[in-house]
Amino acid sequence: MRAMVLAAGLGMRLRPLTNDRPKALVEVGGRTLLEMTLARLREFGIQEVIVNVHHFADTIADYLKSNRNFGMRIEISREDVLLDTGGGLKKASWFFLEDVHANEVTKPDEPFILHNVDVISTIDLESMVRLHSQHAALATLAVQQRKTSRYLLFDHNGRLRARRSAQEGKSKAEVRSANVSALGFSGIHVISPRIFSLMKEEGAFSIVDCYLRLAAQGENILAFRADDYYWRDLGKPGNVAQAETDFVNKVFS
Repeated sequence: MRAMVLAAGLGMRLRPLTNDRPKALVEVGGRTLLEMTLARLREFGIQEVIVNVHHFADTIADYLKSNRNFGMRIEISREDVLLDTGGGLKKASWFFLEDVHANEVTKPDEPFILHNVDVISTIDLESMVRLHSQHAALATLAVQQRKTSRYLLFDHNGRLRARRSAQEGKSKAEVRSANVSALGFSGIHVISPRIFSLMKEEGAFSIVDCYLRLAAQGENILAFRADDYYWRDLGKPGNVAQAETDFVNKVFS
């Protein structure tokens, strides 16, 4: 199984921490966010990862090289122009569609993990992959019932139906069904490589926009409820400080 780490963002919300480094190299508990993400993936058994880069791209590449890729096969996907989550994934699609690697045939339908570099969690990746496979989902998204600026709406079967911002009233999907749940997305996905043949968007685009289009066409975009796991978005300096406290208090390791 393979994975992609999204690490190309400018880290604007993390300033001044990102004035002289990419957000992937911001530290919590003496470890960079990139190292922590790779360690989580490695613990799950993943040894092959692609990382997209843009802001301080050479710094990230040099960091990985100096750490011998943390004992993993790590490829770099350089973006001269930021491609957002969907465009970045589409550019890296070759990594997940390789027919042969290390003299072994790669399963064409084997799912992969897409993981934001600026989130820390204890979300159970094995359970996510199991749910994804059991329901033959196109994508499975780790979600929680929490406050957020943008909600994803899932029906009673856990299938994606719509999106709304926190400022908006109830969406049409919510009005139609009392069984729709408004949940916060956690930046961790399990995805079938079949998605690449369905991506019609070009250039820079959000993967969530792609999901919403495909869900409307009947594709199974599934929720994995992660309410019982630790999760923190590290998009702001205050969140990084709180994560430091959580680390000291052994909320996560």
